[in-house]
Amino acid sequence: MSDDRGTSTQGTRQRILNAGTELFRRTGYTGTGMKQIATAAGAPFGSIYHFFPGGKAQLGEEVIRTSGAVYLDLITALMTPYEDRVAATADAFTAAAGTLAELDFADPCPVATVALEVASTDEALRRASWEVFDSWTGRLAAYYADGGIPGPAARETASSVIALLEGAFMLGRSARSTAPVLAAGKAAAAIVRAALDGR
Repeated sequence: MSDDRGTSTQGTRQRILNAGTELFRRTGYTGTGMKQIATAAGAPFGSIYHFFPGGKAQLGEEVIRTSGAVYLDLITALMTPYEDRVAATADAFTAAAGTLAELDFADPCPVATVALEVASTDEALRRASWEVFDSWTGRLAAYYADGGIPGPAARETASSVIALLEGAFMLGRSARSTAPVLAAGKAAAAIVRAALDGR
């Protein structure tokens, strides 16, 4: 019996986390209320504070960290099969453009959505966002370094590629077009190619 309750408890917590992730991504951190999250999760309002006693801030930080880990795995899955780092980068942006269109130009990245809102007002969420972005940069830098780009240049290249992607998402959402993401993909591929040529 206790195992069943434990599973149900974990299910409720995960539903709340999933609902928070989706709502923060679509309507932003400040634009999302706790009652909305409870309703979307199909959970009693009080259960949010049972699982997240720190309230919205604690839920927000966990959304950032768990989403960041998911996207880190996605970066790895997208890039690893490719020996050609230039082609991998270009194809990742093409896939990102497709995702943006599938989501009807809602932000596909809850980390970036929250970071844009709270970077100057909430230190814990700013720090969590930066740690996630830093983990992405580190993983991508290691991939580029394995492909022959020297360490410092690999880190700089990875940082530029991630900045291009996040900026392209913002422009693509504003224009309701995948064109900015595809254009940024060409620029990112050129940066990787130049880094490889300059090794």
